[in-house]
Amino acid sequence: MPLTDTHIRSLKPEAKPRKYFDGDGLFLYVPPTGSKLWRMSYRFEGKSKLLSFGGYPAISLKDARARREEAKGLLAKGIDPSAQKKTARQERIAAERDSFENIALE
Repeated sequence: MPLTDTHIRSLKPEAKPRKYFDGDGLFLYVPPTGSKLWRMSYRFEGKSKLLSFGGYPAISLKDARARREEAKGLLAKGIDPSAQKKTARQERIAAERDSFENIALE
């Protein structure tokens, strides 16, 4: 049964971490601390992998589902979504490091 926004808001932390599944690998992970984290499990080249999207409510149910579809699209093209995310983050950090403002400040 897919998750609903009302159900997600009513979730309370328990003594052990819980996973609430939405479908196609997307689930909400709720550790004992009470945070609610979006994750997606998938297989790439025969290995089980985990992709994190962020916390709820910063990432809504609709946004998490959209990110799942983007990741599934990358998988269909033969691209590992986790590696793609790391590459994009490294490019963003390099662009910030090499910006005109940072070079001028040095």
